[in-house]
Amino acid sequence: MNRIGQTRRWKCTCAYDGGAFSGWQSQPGGNAVQDVLERRLREIFKRDVRVHGSGRTDAGVHALAQVFHFDATWAHGAEKLRAALQHRLRRGLQVKNVRCAPKDFHARFSAKGKIYRYEIFLGEADPFTTPYCWAVTRPLNWKTVTEAAALLRGKHDFKAFTAAGGTERQTTVRHLRRLDLLHRGRRGRLTFEADGFLYKMVRSLTGALVSVGEGKLAPRDVAALLRSRTRVPAVQTAPPQGLFLVKVLY
Repeated sequence: MNRIGQTRRWKCTCAYDGGAFSGWQSQPGGNAVQDVLERRLREIFKRDVRVHGSGRTDAGVHALAQVFHFDATWAHGAEKLRAALQHRLRRGLQVKNVRCAPKDFHARFSAKGKIYRYEIFLGEADPFTTPYCWAVTRPLNWKTVTEAAALLRGKHDFKAFTAAGGTERQTTVRHLRRLDLLHRGRRGRLTFEADGFLYKMVRSLTGALVSVGEGKLAPRDVAALLRSRTRVPAVQTAPPQGLFLVKVLY
């Protein structure tokens, strides 16, 4: 229980349908997830409360467990704060949990890594699947996709698989700890885990792997792109709706 008058740092986890929002980060139109949460916090605390997320997701990208924090005085316990946050929130956004965190916790800077997954559907997806996958019309050679994925695992400079417009980084080296492929029937799933991701890195890697599966690129071409550190038109960016932020690691 929080003592009256004492400001605490609150760590929260939320899930959202990216199709309903213009991304995570605050936007002029006020339709970002951050905007919606901050409006609700203003209603609760009668003042502006700044939300800090673990990182931004683009418009259309989904989250199963996005983490954010804020500082506020609340005397009624974490579960009541979660319920207050959830109350009157629009459909497509769920506050899954809230807990008190140490003062030095930061949703972004305390993170040790993230897990994303990307959903692929082969052929024409139905209206209930389309908003949550990339419907690829050509058959994919999963064997060559697996070969290319193996070349991407590990610690590399992923500059060739990022996009302009991201926050300036000191380094484009990342440790891709995991890149797993599961496929059954018409469905495929790529799971990525790394110590951090560059802007549109997962969507760029997915686009390259799909190009390999379609025969437009060979696994050796992906390895050459990685070494080149140069973004080229051959690297397509997979559409946002197939991407899910699964977990932030602390």
